[in-house]
Amino acid sequence: MKKITIIGANSYIARNVIYTLKNNYSEYELYLYDRAAEQVDNETNYKSIDILNLEDVNKINFQTDIIFMFIGKTGSINGYDDYDTFIDINEKALLNILNAYRNFNSKAKIIFPSTRLVYKGKKGLLKEDDKKEFKTIYAINKYACENYLKQFHDVFGVNYCIFRICVPYGTLIAQASSYGTAEFMINKASNGQNITLYGDGSVRRTITYMGDLCKVLIEGAISAECCNDIYNIGGENYSLKEMAELIAERYNVGISYVPYPEISYKIETGDTVFDDMKINNIIPVKYTGKFNTWIKNL
Repeated sequence: MKKITIIGANSYIARNVIYTLKNNYSEYELYLYDRAAEQVDNETNYKSIDILNLEDVNKINFQTDIIFMFIGKTGSINGYDDYDTFIDINEKALLNILNAYRNFNSKAKIIFPSTRLVYKGKKGLLKEDDKKEFKTIYAINKYACENYLKQFHDVFGVNYCIFRICVPYGTLIAQASSYGTAEFMINKASNGQNITLYGDGSVRRTITYMGDLCKVLIEGAISAECCNDIYNIGGENYSLKEMAELIAERYNVGISYVPYPEISYKIETGDTVFDDMKINNIIPVKYTGKFNTWIKNL
């Protein structure tokens, strides 16, 4: 039986990946780790670890085929005040994993989720080698981690695969949700409040249904061709206004357009719409999630 290690097993994406693996990839044995005393979905083969404690890190099973690294701290403005935590959880945690990996002579492929926020936004599609820009501590954290992975590959032979994710939405597990764009809008609208958009809401994003996201992450992890490189994950192309209109109609609320607060304006990236041909050339991806249908069925 093949083996998969999942670090950060209580996170939003990890919970959905675990669900997908257990229901569609039963040939894999899972080893789960996170800081909490219990795995939130009561999955077995789970251990509580402190990712910043080297003794705890050494308790992780590195003798597996695949290692998913889902531990991380997201955020925008709060990174400026809480930079210690952002550097510890996003960068130092990965470095701990990488050093343990080489000390255990692991051959596993590390799967690392990165973010749209490493890109300088532009009109049109963004390819993996397009211009980068870092407007938050979190964006720098993620780009630093991408480069740590490449360095450890070049120097120590660590195997990795980086997937840049734009805006995920939805869940395969009840109560597993993020604090992302779609969920923010839905939370307001479902409570009878108007959805608030900065500016005219014209900025565009790639949005990816969680079921599709999990398939790409897992199939990419399994594929021998998808290795030691960076890949955009695709989906649908929506403006924030288009997303808000569908949600507002579903919950019978309005949309309030307000000027950008000064700091929010300074860290706004502009359009981030992904070109995903690179991964599609390796794994023919069929995105089944449709945002307008998903909203109607909530």
